[in-house]
Amino acid sequence: MSNNNIKPTEGEMEILQVLWQKGLCTVREVHEALDKKDSGYTTTLKLMQIMHEKGMVERDTNQKTHIYKAVVNQDKTEKQLVNKMIDNVFNGSAARLVMQALGNHSASADEIEEIKKIESLLTIVNGKVVYGSGPFKKHD
Repeated sequence: MSNNNIKPTEGEMEILQVLWQKGLCTVREVHEALDKKDSGYTTTLKLMQIMHEKGMVERDTNQKTHIYKAVVNQDKTEKQLVNKMIDNVFNGSAARLVMQALGNHSASADEIEEIKKIESLLTIVNGKVVYGSGPFKKHD
């Protein structure tokens, strides 16, 4: 599956987060990491099977217990989802997204310093704000 077509559900994103953090995992390991009281093992199994069919994860069936790993790139997936959110929820305004995030969540002193460093490294290239390796749309 192309990263350009990734549209994970909330449950799929939770599973991807576990796989990105831990690497190779069994369904049981993912289920335990999710620590959801209202969701059974078979629900996690079914979601991971669907994710395999969609091409989000690979499954190694060489052992009795199947091992899964994420095949979609974390950075690309996060960027795609954030850009989609900026367009769909904030009418294209990255600034409104940042203000909403900072206004609703407390940031540590270290996070504030990191934000200041990022801000100082932003540049505009061809009408897009660029930081690191990826462009973010600039909107007024």
